Amino acid sequence: MIKNVAALSLIAITGMAVAATVPQPPEVAAAAYIIEDAQSGQVLASKGLHDQVEPASLTKLMTAYLSFKALSEGRLKPDQMLTVSDKGWRSEGSRMFLDPKKPASVDDLLKGLIVQSGNDAAVTLAEAIGGSEEGFAQIMNAEAKRLGMTNTHFDNSTGLPGPQHLTSVADLAILANAIIRDYPQYYPIYSLKSFAYNNINQPNRNLLLYRDPSVDGLKTGHTSSAGYNLVASSNRNGRRVISVVVGTESPEARATESSKLLNWALQFFDTPKLYNANESITDVKVYKGKSSTVGVGFLRDAYVSVPQGSAKNLKPVLETVQPVVAPIAKGRVLGTLKLMDGEQVVAEKEVVALADVPEAGWFGRLWDGLVLWVKGLFA
Repeated sequence: MIKNVAALSLIAITGMAVAATVPQPPEVAAAAYIIEDAQSGQVLASKGLHDQVEPASLTKLMTAYLSFKALSEGRLKPDQMLTVSDKGWRSEGSRMFLDPKKPASVDDLLKGLIVQSGNDAAVTLAEAIGGSEEGFAQIMNAEAKRLGMTNTHFDNSTGLPGPQHLTSVADLAILANAIIRDYPQYYPIYSLKSFAYNNINQPNRNLLLYRDPSVDGLKTGHTSSAGYNLVASSNRNGRRVISVVVGTESPEARATESSKLLNWALQFFDTPKLYNANESITDVKVYKGKSSTVGVGFLRDAYVSVPQGSAKNLKPVLETVQPVVAPIAKGRVLGTLKLMDGEQVVAEKEVVALADVPEAGWFGRLWDGLVLWVKGLFA
Protein backbone atom coordinates (compact mmCIF):
# COMPACT_ATOMS: atom_id res chain seq x y z
CA MET A 1 0.00 0.00 0.00
CA ILE A 2 1.35 3.44 -0.93
CA LYS A 3 0.52 6.61 1.00
CA ASN A 4 -0.06 9.64 -1.22
CA VAL A 5 0.36 13.08 0.30
CA ALA A 6 -1.01 16.20 -1.38
CA ALA A 7 -1.17 19.87 -0.39
CA LEU A 8 -4.58 21.49 -0.88
CA SER A 9 -6.21 24.87 -0.59
CA LEU A 10 -8.98 25.93 1.79
CA ILE A 11 -12.03 28.13 1.48
CA ALA A 12 -10.74 31.66 2.01
CA ILE A 13 -10.44 32.35 5.73
CA THR A 14 -10.31 36.02 6.53
CA GLY A 15 -8.47 37.65 9.38
CA MET A 16 -4.84 38.28 10.23
CA ALA A 17 -2.55 35.38 11.01
CA VAL A 18 -1.36 35.67 14.57
CA ALA A 19 0.40 33.40 16.99
CA ALA A 20 -2.43 32.37 19.30
CA THR A 21 -2.44 30.50 22.56
CA VAL A 22 -5.44 29.20 24.46
CA PRO A 23 -5.61 29.54 28.25
CA GLN A 24 -5.94 26.30 30.14
CA PRO A 25 -9.54 25.09 30.56
CA PRO A 26 -11.21 26.32 33.72
CA GLU A 27 -11.21 24.24 36.86
CA VAL A 28 -14.50 22.33 36.85
CA ALA A 29 -15.87 20.82 40.05
CA ALA A 30 -17.49 17.74 38.53
CA ALA A 31 -16.92 14.01 38.34
CA ALA A 32 -16.60 14.22 34.55
CA TYR A 33 -17.17 16.77 31.80
CA ILE A 34 -16.76 17.54 28.12
CA ILE A 35 -16.91 20.73 26.08
CA GLU A 36 -17.28 20.19 22.34
CA ASP A 37 -17.70 22.36 19.29
CA ALA A 38 -20.84 21.11 17.56
CA GLN A 39 -19.80 22.26 14.08
CA SER A 40 -16.29 20.82 14.01
CA GLY A 41 -17.05 17.90 16.31
CA GLN A 42 -13.82 18.57 18.19
CA VAL A 43 -13.51 17.98 21.91
CA LEU A 44 -11.94 21.16 23.28
CA ALA A 45 -11.51 19.95 26.88
CA SER A 46 -12.63 17.00 28.95
CA LYS A 47 -12.24 15.01 32.14
CA GLY A 48 -13.28 11.38 32.45
CA LEU A 49 -14.32 11.46 28.79
CA HIS A 50 -15.21 7.78 28.50
CA ASP A 51 -15.73 6.92 32.18
CA GLN A 52 -19.08 5.26 32.79
CA VAL A 53 -21.38 7.45 34.90
CA GLU A 54 -25.03 7.49 35.90
CA PRO A 55 -27.02 9.70 33.50
CA ALA A 56 -30.05 10.17 35.79
CA SER A 57 -32.67 12.17 33.83
CA LEU A 58 -30.21 12.88 31.02
CA THR A 59 -31.56 9.48 29.93
CA LYS A 60 -34.60 11.38 28.69
CA LEU A 61 -32.47 12.82 25.87
CA MET A 62 -32.64 9.38 24.27
CA THR A 63 -36.33 8.99 25.15
CA ALA A 64 -36.96 12.29 23.39
CA TYR A 65 -34.73 11.42 20.43
CA LEU A 66 -36.68 8.24 19.77
CA SER A 67 -39.96 10.11 20.21
CA PHE A 68 -38.83 12.68 17.62
CA LYS A 69 -37.88 9.81 15.32
CA ALA A 70 -41.32 8.21 15.75
CA LEU A 71 -42.98 11.54 14.95
CA SER A 72 -40.82 12.04 11.85
CA GLU A 73 -41.66 8.54 10.62
CA GLY A 74 -45.39 8.94 11.32
CA ARG A 75 -45.53 6.27 14.03
CA LEU A 76 -46.67 8.98 16.45
CA LYS A 77 -48.73 12.10 15.78
CA PRO A 78 -48.43 15.36 17.79
CA ASP A 79 -52.16 15.37 18.55
CA GLN A 80 -52.34 11.65 19.28
CA MET A 81 -53.80 11.00 22.72
CA LEU A 82 -52.08 8.56 25.08
CA THR A 83 -53.18 7.35 28.49
CA VAL A 84 -50.67 6.81 31.24
CA SER A 85 -50.40 3.21 32.44
CA ASP A 86 -50.45 2.23 36.09
CA LYS A 87 -46.66 1.77 35.90
CA GLY A 88 -46.20 5.24 34.46
CA TRP A 89 -48.58 6.85 36.93
CA ARG A 90 -46.74 5.26 39.86
CA SER A 91 -43.27 6.23 38.59
CA GLU A 92 -41.03 7.65 41.28
CA GLY A 93 -39.29 11.01 40.99
CA SER A 94 -40.21 14.06 38.93
CA ARG A 95 -43.50 13.98 37.07
CA MET A 96 -45.84 16.05 34.93
CA PHE A 97 -48.82 14.80 36.99
CA LEU A 98 -50.64 12.83 34.32
CA ASP A 99 -54.18 11.77 35.16
CA PRO A 100 -54.91 8.09 34.36
CA LYS A 101 -58.50 9.10 33.58
CA LYS A 102 -57.49 11.83 31.13
CA PRO A 103 -55.41 11.08 28.01
CA ALA A 104 -52.62 13.53 27.11
CA SER A 105 -51.43 14.52 23.66
CA VAL A 106 -48.00 13.48 22.44
CA ASP A 107 -47.18 17.18 22.10
CA ASP A 108 -47.92 17.77 25.80
CA LEU A 109 -46.09 14.59 26.77
CA LEU A 110 -42.95 15.79 25.02
CA LYS A 111 -43.08 19.11 26.87
CA GLY A 112 -43.70 17.27 30.11
CA LEU A 113 -40.75 15.00 29.35
CA ILE A 114 -38.32 17.76 28.38
CA VAL A 115 -39.34 20.79 30.44
CA GLN A 116 -40.75 19.11 33.54
CA SER A 117 -38.57 15.97 33.31
CA GLY A 118 -41.69 13.89 33.96
CA ASN A 119 -41.01 10.21 34.56
CA ASP A 120 -44.70 9.52 33.94
CA ALA A 121 -44.36 11.17 30.52
CA ALA A 122 -41.22 9.13 29.76
CA VAL A 123 -42.90 5.81 30.53
CA THR A 124 -46.03 6.74 28.56
CA LEU A 125 -44.02 7.62 25.44
CA ALA A 126 -41.79 4.56 25.89
CA GLU A 127 -44.76 2.21 26.07
CA ALA A 128 -46.36 3.81 23.01
CA ILE A 129 -43.19 3.35 20.94
CA GLY A 130 -41.79 0.11 22.34
CA GLY A 131 -44.90 -1.71 23.55
CA SER A 132 -43.41 -1.80 27.04
CA GLU A 133 -40.65 0.08 28.82
CA GLU A 134 -38.50 -3.03 28.58
CA GLY A 135 -39.06 -3.18 24.84
CA PHE A 136 -38.29 0.51 24.56
CA ALA A 137 -35.01 0.02 26.46
CA GLN A 138 -33.95 -2.45 23.76
CA ILE A 139 -34.68 0.18 21.11
CA MET A 140 -32.71 2.75 23.14
CA ASN A 141 -29.68 0.50 23.24
CA ALA A 142 -29.87 -0.28 19.53
CA GLU A 143 -30.06 3.45 18.75
CA ALA A 144 -27.17 4.19 21.10
CA LYS A 145 -25.08 1.62 19.22
CA ARG A 146 -26.05 3.13 15.86
CA LEU A 147 -25.03 6.61 17.03
CA GLY A 148 -21.66 5.35 18.27
CA MET A 149 -22.39 5.64 22.00
CA THR A 150 -19.95 2.88 22.93
CA ASN A 151 -20.03 3.26 26.73
CA THR A 152 -23.81 3.44 27.13
CA HIS A 153 -26.41 0.95 28.31
CA PHE A 154 -30.00 1.88 29.18
CA ASP A 155 -32.22 -0.06 31.56
CA ASN A 156 -35.21 2.32 31.39
CA SER A 157 -36.66 5.45 29.80
CA THR A 158 -36.53 7.69 32.87
CA GLY A 159 -33.04 7.58 34.31
CA LEU A 160 -33.98 5.96 37.59
CA PRO A 161 -30.88 4.09 38.87
CA GLY A 162 -30.26 0.61 37.53
CA PRO A 163 -27.33 -1.78 37.86
CA GLN A 164 -26.27 -1.33 34.21
CA HIS A 165 -27.88 2.03 33.50
CA LEU A 166 -24.70 3.87 32.53
CA THR A 167 -23.26 6.24 29.95
CA SER A 168 -20.32 8.64 29.51
CA VAL A 169 -20.00 12.37 28.91
CA ALA A 170 -18.61 11.63 25.43
CA ASP A 171 -21.71 9.57 24.59
CA LEU A 172 -24.06 12.22 25.96
CA ALA A 173 -22.39 14.82 23.73
CA ILE A 174 -22.97 12.52 20.74
CA LEU A 175 -26.65 12.27 21.68
CA ALA A 176 -27.09 16.02 22.21
CA ASN A 177 -25.49 16.66 18.82
CA ALA A 178 -27.82 14.14 17.19
CA ILE A 179 -30.91 15.81 18.63
CA ILE A 180 -29.86 19.25 17.36
CA ARG A 181 -28.71 17.94 13.97
CA ASP A 182 -31.42 15.39 13.17
CA TYR A 183 -34.54 17.02 14.63
CA PRO A 184 -34.15 20.81 14.53
CA GLN A 185 -37.94 21.17 14.23
CA TYR A 186 -38.38 19.81 17.77
CA TYR A 187 -35.27 21.23 19.40
CA PRO A 188 -36.94 24.55 20.43
CA ILE A 189 -38.86 22.63 23.12
CA TYR A 190 -35.60 22.52 25.08
CA SER A 191 -35.57 26.31 25.41
CA LEU A 192 -39.03 26.55 27.03
CA LYS A 193 -38.62 28.03 30.50
CA SER A 194 -41.80 26.53 31.90
CA PHE A 195 -44.73 24.31 31.06
CA ALA A 196 -48.14 23.98 32.73
CA TYR A 197 -50.12 20.75 32.71
CA ASN A 198 -53.05 19.66 34.84
CA ASN A 199 -53.12 23.20 36.31
CA ILE A 200 -49.57 22.73 37.63
CA ASN A 201 -46.90 25.05 36.24
CA GLN A 202 -43.32 23.80 36.53
CA PRO A 203 -40.13 25.69 35.59
CA ASN A 204 -37.35 24.27 33.46
CA ARG A 205 -34.56 23.23 35.84
CA ASN A 206 -31.83 24.37 33.42
CA LEU A 207 -30.81 27.60 35.18
CA LEU A 208 -28.70 28.74 32.22
CA LEU A 209 -31.87 29.37 30.20
CA TYR A 210 -32.60 32.26 32.56
CA ARG A 211 -29.04 33.60 32.73
CA ASP A 212 -27.54 33.35 29.25
CA PRO A 213 -29.64 34.25 26.20
CA SER A 214 -27.37 32.18 23.95
CA VAL A 215 -28.18 28.95 25.83
CA ASP A 216 -31.13 27.14 24.25
CA GLY A 217 -31.01 23.66 25.81
CA LEU A 218 -30.76 20.86 26.75
CA LYS A 219 -31.43 18.80 29.92
CA THR A 220 -30.81 18.44 33.64
CA GLY A 221 -30.58 15.27 35.71
CA HIS A 222 -30.24 14.31 39.35
CA THR A 223 -30.29 11.33 41.66
CA SER A 224 -28.62 10.96 45.03
CA SER A 225 -26.06 8.57 43.55
CA ALA A 226 -25.43 10.45 40.29
CA GLY A 227 -25.24 13.97 41.69
CA TYR A 228 -26.41 16.96 39.66
CA ASN A 229 -25.93 16.70 35.88
CA LEU A 230 -26.46 19.11 33.01
CA VAL A 231 -26.15 18.95 29.23
CA ALA A 232 -26.15 22.52 27.89
CA SER A 233 -25.76 24.12 24.48
CA SER A 234 -24.94 27.69 23.54
CA ASN A 235 -25.43 29.18 20.07
CA ARG A 236 -23.52 32.46 19.94
CA ASN A 237 -22.32 34.48 16.94
CA GLY A 238 -22.85 31.59 14.54
CA ARG A 239 -21.06 29.01 16.70
CA ARG A 240 -22.62 26.23 18.71
CA VAL A 241 -20.87 24.50 21.58
CA ILE A 242 -22.16 21.69 23.80
CA SER A 243 -21.13 20.96 27.38
CA VAL A 244 -21.85 17.92 29.53
CA VAL A 245 -21.18 18.16 33.26
CA VAL A 246 -21.98 15.30 35.64
CA GLY A 247 -21.59 14.64 39.34
CA THR A 248 -21.71 18.19 40.70
CA GLU A 249 -22.94 19.05 44.18
CA SER A 250 -26.01 21.20 43.52
CA PRO A 251 -28.30 22.73 40.86
CA GLU A 252 -26.28 25.94 41.17
CA ALA A 253 -22.97 24.12 40.75
CA ARG A 254 -23.99 22.32 37.57
CA ALA A 255 -25.07 25.64 36.03
CA THR A 256 -21.94 27.51 37.13
CA GLU A 257 -19.51 24.81 35.99
CA SER A 258 -21.28 24.44 32.64
CA SER A 259 -21.20 28.20 32.10
CA LYS A 260 -17.43 28.24 32.68
CA LEU A 261 -16.90 25.69 29.93
CA LEU A 262 -19.29 27.27 27.42
CA ASN A 263 -17.78 30.73 27.82
CA TRP A 264 -14.19 29.44 27.65
CA ALA A 265 -14.88 27.59 24.38
CA LEU A 266 -16.68 30.52 22.80
CA GLN A 267 -14.11 33.09 23.88
CA PHE A 268 -10.85 31.39 22.99
CA PHE A 269 -11.62 29.36 19.83
CA ASP A 270 -12.70 30.10 16.27
CA THR A 271 -14.48 27.55 14.09
CA PRO A 272 -14.07 28.50 10.43
CA LYS A 273 -15.57 26.49 7.59
CA LEU A 274 -13.03 24.48 5.60
CA TYR A 275 -15.11 22.99 2.79
CA ASN A 276 -18.73 22.88 1.70
CA ALA A 277 -20.71 19.67 1.82
CA ASN A 278 -20.21 17.48 -1.29
CA GLU A 279 -17.44 19.76 -2.58
CA SER A 280 -14.68 17.73 -4.22
CA ILE A 281 -11.38 18.81 -2.72
CA THR A 282 -9.38 16.55 -5.03
CA ASP A 283 -9.73 13.46 -7.20
CA VAL A 284 -8.31 10.10 -6.18
CA LYS A 285 -7.15 7.47 -8.69
CA VAL A 286 -9.44 4.40 -8.83
CA TYR A 287 -8.52 1.01 -10.26
CA LYS A 288 -10.90 -1.58 -11.72
CA GLY A 289 -13.77 0.93 -11.76
CA LYS A 290 -16.11 2.30 -14.40
CA SER A 291 -14.59 5.66 -13.54
CA SER A 292 -10.81 6.09 -13.22
CA THR A 293 -11.15 8.72 -10.46
CA VAL A 294 -13.50 9.70 -7.66
CA GLY A 295 -13.90 13.02 -5.91
CA VAL A 296 -13.21 13.05 -2.19
CA GLY A 297 -14.46 15.48 0.41
CA PHE A 298 -17.13 15.67 3.10
CA LEU A 299 -20.83 14.82 3.06
CA ARG A 300 -21.50 17.68 5.51
CA ASP A 301 -19.95 21.14 5.73
CA ALA A 302 -16.51 20.69 7.29
CA TYR A 303 -15.29 22.97 10.09
CA VAL A 304 -12.25 23.07 12.34
CA SER A 305 -11.84 24.60 15.80
CA VAL A 306 -8.55 26.44 16.35
CA PRO A 307 -7.21 28.98 18.83
CA GLN A 308 -8.75 32.36 18.17
CA GLY A 309 -6.90 34.29 15.48
CA SER A 310 -4.85 31.36 14.17
CA ALA A 311 -7.04 30.16 11.28
CA LYS A 312 -4.93 31.88 8.61
CA ASN A 313 -1.96 29.76 9.64
CA LEU A 314 -3.65 26.50 8.61
CA LYS A 315 -2.28 24.41 5.77
CA PRO A 316 -4.31 21.36 4.67
CA VAL A 317 -2.49 18.15 3.74
CA LEU A 318 -4.40 15.16 2.37
CA GLU A 319 -3.15 11.63 2.93
CA THR A 320 -4.69 8.81 0.88
CA VAL A 321 -3.67 5.18 0.67
CA GLN A 322 -3.26 3.68 -2.79
CA PRO A 323 -4.36 1.62 -4.55
CA VAL A 324 -8.06 2.44 -4.29
CA VAL A 325 -9.95 -0.42 -5.94
CA ALA A 326 -13.60 -0.44 -7.06
CA PRO A 327 -16.35 -1.00 -6.14
CA ILE A 328 -16.54 2.13 -3.99
CA ALA A 329 -19.67 3.26 -2.15
CA LYS A 330 -20.39 6.93 -1.59
CA GLY A 331 -19.28 7.80 1.93
CA ARG A 332 -16.42 5.29 2.05
CA VAL A 333 -13.40 6.69 3.88
CA LEU A 334 -10.54 7.19 1.42
CA GLY A 335 -8.06 9.29 3.38
CA THR A 336 -7.30 11.78 6.09
CA LEU A 337 -7.14 15.55 5.89
CA LYS A 338 -4.57 16.95 8.30
CA LEU A 339 -4.73 20.62 9.27
CA MET A 340 -1.19 21.81 9.90
CA ASP A 341 0.10 24.87 11.71
CA GLY A 342 3.76 24.70 10.81
CA GLU A 343 4.87 21.21 11.81
CA GLN A 344 2.01 20.75 14.30
CA VAL A 345 -1.11 18.75 13.42
CA VAL A 346 -4.02 20.87 14.69
CA ALA A 347 -6.80 18.50 13.63
CA GLU A 348 -7.44 15.45 11.48
CA LYS A 349 -10.62 14.68 9.54
CA GLU A 350 -11.52 11.65 7.45
CA VAL A 351 -12.39 12.35 3.81
CA VAL A 352 -14.87 10.16 1.95
CA ALA A 353 -15.86 9.26 -1.58
CA LEU A 354 -18.46 11.67 -2.90
CA ALA A 355 -19.92 9.22 -5.44
CA ASP A 356 -20.39 5.52 -6.07
CA VAL A 357 -17.88 3.88 -8.41
CA PRO A 358 -19.08 0.47 -9.61
CA GLU A 359 -16.73 -2.16 -10.96
CA ALA A 360 -15.60 -1.97 -14.56
CA GLY A 361 -16.29 -4.76 -17.04
CA TRP A 362 -14.07 -7.83 -17.12
CA PHE A 363 -11.56 -6.30 -19.53
CA GLY A 364 -11.20 -3.13 -17.46
CA ARG A 365 -10.67 -5.18 -14.30
CA LEU A 366 -8.14 -7.38 -16.08
CA TRP A 367 -6.20 -4.43 -17.46
CA ASP A 368 -6.05 -2.57 -14.14
CA GLY A 369 -5.08 -5.81 -12.40
CA LEU A 370 -2.14 -6.04 -14.77
CA VAL A 371 -1.24 -2.40 -14.11
CA LEU A 372 -1.29 -3.00 -10.37
CA TRP A 373 0.85 -6.11 -10.76
CA VAL A 374 3.47 -4.16 -12.68
CA LYS A 375 3.39 -1.33 -10.15
CA GLY A 376 3.89 -3.89 -7.40
CA LEU A 377 7.06 -5.11 -9.05
CA PHE A 378 8.60 -1.65 -8.74
CA ALA A 379 7.14 -0.65 -5.37
